[in-house]
Amino acid sequence: MGGTALALEVADLSAGYGPVRALRQVSLTVPEGGVVTVLGGNGAGKSTLLRAVSRTLSFHGGAVTSGTVSFGGRPIGGLAPDRVVAAGVSQVPEGRQVFARMTVEDNLRAGGLGARGDRARKAAALKRVHELFPVLAERAHQRAGLLSGGEQQMLAVGRALMASPKLLLLDEPSLGLAPLMAARIADTIREINAQGTAVLLVEQNAALALRLATRAYVLEVGEVTLSGPAAELAASDEVRRRYLGVVDEEAAADAAGAAAVHPVLSRWEGGR
Repeated sequence: MGGTALALEVADLSAGYGPVRALRQVSLTVPEGGVVTVLGGNGAGKSTLLRAVSRTLSFHGGAVTSGTVSFGGRPIGGLAPDRVVAAGVSQVPEGRQVFARMTVEDNLRAGGLGARGDRARKAAALKRVHELFPVLAERAHQRAGLLSGGEQQMLAVGRALMASPKLLLLDEPSLGLAPLMAARIADTIREINAQGTAVLLVEQNAALALRLATRAYVLEVGEVTLSGPAAELAASDEVRRRYLGVVDEEAAADAAGAAAVHPVLSRWEGGR
């Protein structure tokens, strides 16, 4: 990384669920204050990677089989999940997973339980969350289950920020959200990062992720198949075709030409 200090370093990490191997010798780094994204389809191992870093993989019946995870230059692979939070790593799981029957206020309070620091530090964290998400202050006494999907995502992110993390792990933050709300979440991620928190972002919305990140990795069936500056991957034909929905124009033109030459055959094939 050219001398840049690393917040997170994952080296040759392998993990699985019983006999199923989900990660195969995955290596990646997140620089201090950086935004790194991991792209890939369903089953690529993206969520498993975040769970391995946050030490929550065992809750899902999985285990790390080899490799190391270091944060701030110190190994965290042997820590309990609450000690990982105390070390400065917080995860926002896929699907929001707020405590639906608890109030917004109590959800946020729960996020600060494992945090380092005194009451003043926790008060500062709550102030930061309310500045990022004013709606959470307005609805402090409302049950979390009554919030909209976008507001629940805000609450999930806010709850993770209550621990004042140095690194935020985000698992599919735009999943199931309308485009406008996804854009708002993206703006908030930029702001969180601008305030000094590094971000490791797992996201199926590749276009959004590549706009946010400075570096990107592509996971396929548990292995890193591509990596590099986000702008370079965004310009890559392979990434554009597979993850950005950009059609190969020459192939499309050839297909259109073939259909024009053989309209009857095309109609027959389309009706099979």
